[in-house]
Amino acid sequence: MAQYLFGSGILWGIPLQDANGNTIASPTPVQFGELQNCSVDFSFETKTLHGQNQFPVAVGRGKGKVTGKAAFARINGLLFNSLFFGQSLQSGIVSDVFSTDGLVIPAAPGEITVEPPNSGSFAFDLGVRDEYGNTMVRVNSAPNTGQYAVDGDGKYTFASAQASKRVYINYQYTADSTTAKKMTIKNLPMGYSPTFKAELFMPYQGKSLIVTLPNCVSAKMSLSTKQDDFVMPDLDFECFADPNGDVVTLASSD
Repeated sequence: MAQYLFGSGILWGIPLQDANGNTIASPTPVQFGELQNCSVDFSFETKTLHGQNQFPVAVGRGKGKVTGKAAFARINGLLFNSLFFGQSLQSGIVSDVFSTDGLVIPAAPGEITVEPPNSGSFAFDLGVRDEYGNTMVRVNSAPNTGQYAVDGDGKYTFASAQASKRVYINYQYTADSTTAKKMTIKNLPMGYSPTFKAELFMPYQGKSLIVTLPNCVSAKMSLSTKQDDFVMPDLDFECFADPNGDVVTLASSD
């Protein structure tokens, strides 16, 4: 009986080693959430043998390559780190505040101390806009009209002449969290990269096709934004043989 497939399927990545080559003792499988599409491409070089005529008399396969690409919509720090960067992942919030409501400058001394969400701490300034949307100029101290100063605790100071004017303050903050994740990517030597196993499951009407790629390395990940659409990261990867010489396993329920 013929078998058909429909939809994007379900894709997991299972980390095998981190970027330093350390084996992951208890790997956590990570699903590519809200998978939009996934492709696995098989390709070979060919070598042709010609005699004195125009067309070859023999064609032989040369080097082979198995590559894949997945687009997904769920942002997952564990996936980014364990499958692409392979470095360290810490708990904690690093976020930016982009002001849309604004705050009114009080009378002299014209100071506004921002209050980061989640009981967070001010990290650094991301600029201030005035009530007309113009960028105000930062100075070290004693600001004039159209200027501001800010200290390391998030206290913004404005000119007394601008009292009662509305300003929009943008900044970055940090906070403790047990769920949010953050990572800092270190400059590692060339050749260092994490490896993972990929499992693509494509079910349809009681049947399925499973593609297992036992050893994968990802060399490209893209994060692109659109004005009126969701962010959908792309992850490209390439497969290579495991210690048993296996490169791909295909399993069909038909």
